Amino acid sequence: MSEPTVLPGCEPMSHEGSRDAGVLVIHGFTGNPSSLRAQADSFAELGYHVELPRLPGHGTTIDDMLTTSWADWSGEAEAAYQRLASRTSHIVVMGLSMGGTLTLWVGLQHPDIAGLVLVNPATMNQADDALTMIKEMVDDGMTVAPGIGSDIADPDATEIAYEGTPLVPLLSLNNDGIAPIADRYGELAMPILLYTSKNDHVVPPAASDHLASTAGGAVEHVLLDRSFHVATQDYDAADITAGAAAFIARVTGA
Repeated sequence: MSEPTVLPGCEPMSHEGSRDAGVLVIHGFTGNPSSLRAQADSFAELGYHVELPRLPGHGTTIDDMLTTSWADWSGEAEAAYQRLASRTSHIVVMGLSMGGTLTLWVGLQHPDIAGLVLVNPATMNQADDALTMIKEMVDDGMTVAPGIGSDIADPDATEIAYEGTPLVPLLSLNNDGIAPIADRYGELAMPILLYTSKNDHVVPPAASDHLASTAGGAVEHVLLDRSFHVATQDYDAADITAGAAAFIARVTGA
């Protein structure tokens, strides 16, 4: 079978930098690289090596995503990390939403990472009643629920995201991705820059609070008053980009 066509704007990015430091940038569930392209482009302009992968099943069609799971997404995140590691030993990982979950997972796999930047990360299990409801929907033959994309306060900004939420992959995110690491954040000794939108309609701010209170290293927690979930494309996008760049320079020394 031929590979599905990637939607315009959803292409991955791999940049060869001039500094001895690199940044792995990871998008969220049902999203694609476009939601963090402004940040990745900025880091590239500053001379950093950059990997902005397109996670399997994303940026194409929702039917494509229905065939994927946490193993696919984490496998691509690890492959992108290894591409960076072949070019530099000073690496920062940045992620939005599920990309934040993957960022934490990569940090646990590679404790020598210089630092983590997280924007509204998914860090805690879904409530039992929510998981039961999703499982019942799947058992009843439902494959896609209403979408969660483009939660943005700025009316002039739109996230390229699927209109629906694929349910079996959503269960995989919780059961295979979040659940195994939700009690392990104390193992993360590297510095963390954490951005949390006070008005997030996808991931509750309590998820950030859980990480901030349990992480093993220093956490700089920045609250966002103006942005919704996709803060990297919202009113606070420029501040996130600048803050992340300053953090990367500080923790990598590059």
